Amino acid sequence: MLYRNAWIFTGENGFQRGSFRVEQGRFAEVLSPAVGGAGLDLDGAYVIPGLVDIHTHGCAGADFSDGDAAGLRAMGRYYARNGVTSFAPTSMTLPYETLAAAYATAADYVSAPPKDGARLAGIHMEGPFFSEAKKGAQNPAYLRDPDFAAFRALYEGCGGLIAIADVAAELPGAAAFARQASALCTVSIAHTDASYEQAAEVFASGASHLTHLYNAMPAIHHRRPGPIGAASEREDVAAELICDGLHVHASAVRMAFKLFPGRICLISDSLRCCGMPDGEYELGGQPVTLHGRLATLHDGTIAGSATNLYDCMLTAIRFGIPPAQAILSATLLPAREVGKSADIGSIEPGKYADFIVCDKTLTRKAVYIGGEQIPSGDKNYENHQSAGL
Repeated sequence: MLYRNAWIFTGENGFQRGSFRVEQGRFAEVLSPAVGGAGLDLDGAYVIPGLVDIHTHGCAGADFSDGDAAGLRAMGRYYARNGVTSFAPTSMTLPYETLAAAYATAADYVSAPPKDGARLAGIHMEGPFFSEAKKGAQNPAYLRDPDFAAFRALYEGCGGLIAIADVAAELPGAAAFARQASALCTVSIAHTDASYEQAAEVFASGASHLTHLYNAMPAIHHRRPGPIGAASEREDVAAELICDGLHVHASAVRMAFKLFPGRICLISDSLRCCGMPDGEYELGGQPVTLHGRLATLHDGTIAGSATNLYDCMLTAIRFGIPPAQAILSATLLPAREVGKSADIGSIEPGKYADFIVCDKTLTRKAVYIGGEQIPSGDKNYENHQSAGL
């Protein structure tokens, strides 16, 4: 199938006018000249890669940690309708047997993915190897010191689907865990009260990722730079950023992109209340209240977001991030962090034909996965934000 007369996102150089062809679910040609009147005329529409959310707990009333296959499929369909064509379902700090059950549903999803759902690009294991001091919305009853044997059992139990494993750098054995686990997946420092020196040691031992920059870690200080300072000066470390307009101030968003040039991964950190009305929900065994897009525990702790990644990307652009960088941070960069950039994250020959047709403001018009258009579904789930290019 030839798609012609489009502005195609090509990476740091932005958009280029041209055509592309899809064959057997993958991009076959990109920026090829249009051939006569054949194919679908996109009439000057903009085309960007499908988004990749590598940190999302849930949406549409479902949570990955529930271990419910139907709920995970509902999540996949919600993501797809909202332009997130690949995702890494993210677990919470819970008992190992609960994690194993959830991870089994991920393996089943990969074996038989829904035709109208996003691709499952790996699991993000957020917890239980976290600090009590920076537990955030994680359940303190299940916090554990780093345990590679327990991690390895979970990893093998789901067929190696764990793509990111988190650890607090100050915990005993954190550096050894990073050294061992980094041979199998990306290791991220998260929910940590670590000093600069502690974080630097774990990065030197193999960690290469920082989970939700600014959140659940010490603030950067000129005499105590902490994990943010240790991460920013290492060019092999990427940092996640929740850009829902609530977790991180607009100025701090712009600062993050300067501290980590070309290394910011936009994430949603969304909860089951994403796409749902205000009310009472649950996260990792703890009650969560959603009120006007803000999700909190009953003590007021921000629990996660109620915003999908597409809206986070648009918010970054409104905060002053150049559109090309914001798109890269929601597509190719996160794809690299979960080891899937050979197949997803950009519009290139040989990659899956996962793309979004939108207008100049990036308002979505259609979402395609593997060259097949995704039904728009419930209008309540559609994006209502836009960002000028």
